Amino acid sequence: MARTNSSDDMLMEDELAAAFADDFETSPIVDRTEKAALDVEPSDGGDDGWENTDDFPGQLAVDVYETADKLVIKARTAGISKSDLNVSISENILTISGILSGGEDENTTAWHIQECYWGEFSRTIALPVPVKEDEGTVRAELKDGVLTIMFDKEQQNTNRIIQIN
Repeated sequence: MARTNSSDDMLMEDELAAAFADDFETSPIVDRTEKAALDVEPSDGGDDGWENTDDFPGQLAVDVYETADKLVIKARTAGISKSDLNVSISENILTISGILSGGEDENTTAWHIQECYWGEFSRTIALPVPVKEDEGTVRAELKDGVLTIMFDKEQQNTNRIIQIN
């Protein structure tokens, strides 16, 4: 939608300055209930209004690309040991799952910020090209916090002459 030059839909200079003011008390734009919502106390572990996501394993971010003869999948897995990783393939569907442990500390009394994911994770990917799933044609490596999985691509004849009867 194009913006018009109407003064009704544009902030006045003093309103714009107030929006960036350090003192919320004097701001004509910030409602007092909004200010109260900004005053956040540390969590005591009780019901803080956040949805419980313990039932859903975390997602693993991946990069998938191909070369002339390989399909490559890379995933950032920093902090995960080989023994906590599971990689499987069946009918061109790749599954990477595991457990990321180490974020727990029994001495914690209150969380102030918790952005790191700790716990189970899983990612299932339908591979974009047919690959050889034989044990000798797949290579997986965990190095410097990056899991790299390389598949040999199935060679497919893209051009085939069809005889007309």
